[in-house]
Amino acid sequence: MKVYRFLTGPDDAAFCHKVTLALNKGWDLHGSPTYAYNAETKLMLCGQAVVKDVPGKEYTPDIKLSEQ
Repeated sequence: MKVYRFLTGPDDAAFCHKVTLALNKGWDLHGSPTYAYNAETKLMLCGQAVVKDVPGKEYTPDIKLSEQ
């Protein structure tokens, strides 16, 4: 099974750690990061898609993607 996640958060060290943790759990970057400005909070937000192959499992809609 191939799984997909889109990680999001403020453009800060915590977001970088979130992506780094995913990479160290076997996820791969998918595409370029994205950035957007939230005018209400005055924060830059970023996102990064990640994908992972999970052999021997079959996809179901109730699967917890972050636990794969």
